[in-house]
Amino acid sequence: MASERLLEAEIAGMRVAYRRVGQGPSLVLLHGALSDSRDWRPQLGELADQFTLIAWDAPGSGQSSDPPETFGMDDWADCLAGLLDQLQVDRAHVLGLSWGGVLALELYRRYPERARSLVLADTYAGWRGSLGEKACRQRVEAVLRQVDLSPSEVVEEWMPTLLAPGASVELREELTGIMSEYHPAAMRPMVRSMDSDYGDLLPKVAVPTLLLWGEADQRSPLSVAEELRDAIPSAELVVIPGAGHMSNLERPEHFNAEVRRFCASL
Repeated sequence: MASERLLEAEIAGMRVAYRRVGQGPSLVLLHGALSDSRDWRPQLGELADQFTLIAWDAPGSGQSSDPPETFGMDDWADCLAGLLDQLQVDRAHVLGLSWGGVLALELYRRYPERARSLVLADTYAGWRGSLGEKACRQRVEAVLRQVDLSPSEVVEEWMPTLLAPGASVELREELTGIMSEYHPAAMRPMVRSMDSDYGDLLPKVAVPTLLLWGEADQRSPLSVAEELRDAIPSAELVVIPGAGHMSNLERPEHFNAEVRRFCASL
């Protein structure tokens, strides 16, 4: 079994850090914005007995290089495909949370043959696709205003919408530590990549798809999950009681059990 320490690859002239652990079918883990592969600690620790888990730091996150400001979701998808090529992973289960779920959709749009299945957790069909033009514009403008704030101020604004009220102090401190190390230079391209609409892609998704959603998600409410379920052929929706937007961290036992059940069934 490989360790959970950070490894590195060079993709398109950028340093891309990632963690690879376990054995079995490949399961790629895509984190949200203002975060990195550390978000997947409970999954890396519990699912490695059955899957080879690959959790990257997307360019602009963690220990990876910052991308150009012109970077778009298509560029992140190409970079991810390049990493999978280097790791000799032809097909994988692809699990994306929040921003990472939109990236999973873009990877599927560009490289449908790479996905054995999709697991979309607390995410969107792009902000424009799931929240509408007005709400999308408000979110983009709000995040762009935060570029000049200190990390502690940014985390203070985000934290109330990320975790359910019952989340432990320890989890709040862990997530605060991760988010406080976000890359300010990547905020603009990351938020602009969310000004998108994948509604046209959803009916064309032809791989098994699991939607995992925190019951108390404030950033991407259950109505978004229901729209995705209705639009993606044969999609399955599982709601995780008591969890907010970071359902994989808040209710890891439930989250992991559903991922294991779904991926193993394929």
